[in-house]
Amino acid sequence: MGFSLKIFCFIALSFYQPLCSTYEVSTAAEISEVCKKTNPGDILIMKAGKWIDQEILFTGAGVLDKPILLRAEIPGKVILSGNSRLNIAGDYLIVDGLCFNGGNIAGGAVIEFRGDKKESAYCRLTNCSIENYNPTDPEKDTKWISLYGDHNRIDHCFTKNKKNAGCLLVVWVSDKPNFHLIDSNYFAFRPKLGFNGAEIIRVGTSEVSMNPSHTVVEHNYFEDCNGETEVISNKSCFNIYRYNTFVRCKGTLTLRHGNNCLVEGNFFFGQHVKGTGGIRIIGENHVVINNYLEGIEGQDAFSALAFMNGVKNSPAFRYFQVKNALVAFNTLVDNRFSITIGVGANSELSLPPVDCVIANNIISGTRENLINEIVAPQNIRWEGNILFGAPVGIAVLDGIYVINPELQIGPGGFWRITKHSPAIGNAKGDYPIVKLNIFGQERKGDKNIGCEQISDEQIKNAPLIKQNVGPNWMRNV
Repeated sequence: MGFSLKIFCFIALSFYQPLCSTYEVSTAAEISEVCKKTNPGDILIMKAGKWIDQEILFTGAGVLDKPILLRAEIPGKVILSGNSRLNIAGDYLIVDGLCFNGGNIAGGAVIEFRGDKKESAYCRLTNCSIENYNPTDPEKDTKWISLYGDHNRIDHCFTKNKKNAGCLLVVWVSDKPNFHLIDSNYFAFRPKLGFNGAEIIRVGTSEVSMNPSHTVVEHNYFEDCNGETEVISNKSCFNIYRYNTFVRCKGTLTLRHGNNCLVEGNFFFGQHVKGTGGIRIIGENHVVINNYLEGIEGQDAFSALAFMNGVKNSPAFRYFQVKNALVAFNTLVDNRFSITIGVGANSELSLPPVDCVIANNIISGTRENLINEIVAPQNIRWEGNILFGAPVGIAVLDGIYVINPELQIGPGGFWRITKHSPAIGNAKGDYPIVKLNIFGQERKGDKNIGCEQISDEQIKNAPLIKQNVGPNWMRNV
């Protein structure tokens, strides 16, 4: 009886569980109607072709193992244009394979993770593209992606030629952490706007910059992103920027507002293009480790590594003093200005960086002073750094070794340490946060100076190329 009862209960429960359904849709109105009756695991297939002036609201309540999917019939062949836009509003929703091209929305964002008075959670935008979605007036502010809610992901997408005002991708930070993930995307060709408001990614705003976001931006490829000073603008706390590749970008990864962020394992290739930049530090308790910066041609705020001066009692929208920054185990090669300290110093920006550590970096160049000290930092500690080529630029040499690091062009086409390098095994100090090298390999034994630890382990993180990122359908083409 017990066994029979169990079988009966299993059959009864299975009978009442809704089966997954597939729906073909051809308009935004049809999507809205289908969304009223979807269940976890259902699939909406958008018919291939041109979708003009379609304002899509994709809603629903999926679950972890059964998300609701809105996908293109043929990836890359659902072309949305005109005033078309997409709102994703619900839980565990996935949008896959759409192409937004040549549209012109009146305001707001092309894609928003909210709608119908609801923000998204655990939703995903993947394998999609947005190109040339610009109003005729370049001063009109629109966004291409507005990320609300929490635990959402944007991955394997492609963007190109945003020419008007407004950040391309914004993480809107509230009074609770977001925990968003932005990864494996290809951000391409944003021309110079001529005024602020042309970032590729902004995480937060000045008003909420002391709120934690816990957003991760990783494994993305940025090419010729020249809209304004900031390619990435951090404006919140506890975010991670790692394993990204920047190529010929006339801007910087800027820790503009907020504290306690990590910048790790990124590759910057300026390719000696005028105005290219690296990493700019503002605020408290930031960690910048294991990065590689080469051929950066900018100066001051566009130096390979720039420490800003701060404003006394700074309001939220100005510049907080740099405090307790750790800049360690980075490799800087052949940059015009390698490290600049005190950028922007004047009667208002009067507070120099304080209590910072610059340790175990390799800095090699032949042009300007390797350390450009506009103002002297307070209580800075130099430890285990190798500098070579141009003059050091500062009088205090404690913690600095002026010696050839013995670099050569290695696999991947960038400068690597050789087996004869004095960097091998000679890092100073105890930095337990530095467990890996730039390639994601474990730093075993005595640590090397610079971003690389010679290892036989498989490389997990190498400089990205275009074929590593973006939509699958675009890579296949």
